[in-house]
Amino acid sequence: MRYKRMERGIFQERLNRFVAHVRLDGPAEGSTVCHVKNTGRCRELFVPGAEVWVQRAENPARKTLYDLICVRKGEQLINVDSQAPNRVAEEWLPRSGLFPENVQIRREVRFAHSRFDLYAEAGERRAFLEVKGVTLEEEGIARFPDAPTERGVRHVEELIQCRKSGCEAYLLFVVQMKGIRAVAPNDRTHPAFGEALRRASAEGVRLLAVDCYVTPEELLADQTLPVILR
Repeated sequence: MRYKRMERGIFQERLNRFVAHVRLDGPAEGSTVCHVKNTGRCRELFVPGAEVWVQRAENPARKTLYDLICVRKGEQLINVDSQAPNRVAEEWLPRSGLFPENVQIRREVRFAHSRFDLYAEAGERRAFLEVKGVTLEEEGIARFPDAPTERGVRHVEELIQCRKSGCEAYLLFVVQMKGIRAVAPNDRTHPAFGEALRRASAEGVRLLAVDCYVTPEELLADQTLPVILR
């Protein structure tokens, strides 16, 4: 996926989960209020002085004129747009080799009490896919989640039910950066999610991960990564 109307800035402070102050370097130089498109903690990313990239909204009358999209952490540029991974996954699936070229993909399809991000159908095959964007990196390992997520546990448990019903079930981690060796559950932050993930793997849910090529203007799925459960 691609972004337009991008401008560079310097992160100043996060006021709450949804709003941050950024000092812009572009034509609209000066401090501005930005919408944070990620409600995770991201404490290791949103630090004063960090280089960031923001997207100017098409509607000039919007309450916050900019969205915070990318943050630089050391040599890594990390996309923090939590709405992007689903689109990246949808673009990646037809070329992933998981399904034939004629696969039909739909968004937001309900199963039991959950609405899964993607549903794929090819011939007799039926598959539900849940997508999780990952922005937390520790020594070359991407970890999810960065904060407790009961909703995430529920999604994993219902993927198990999808598998038991005879459908294929996938959980895809979209790592919104490069330079990663593997993906692992963040047991320290939310052990219940890691336990659910291990149960899902044992029940036949396929755990996948892909890193992303990141620029201020683009987020593109690149290479598959192993998922380490223990």
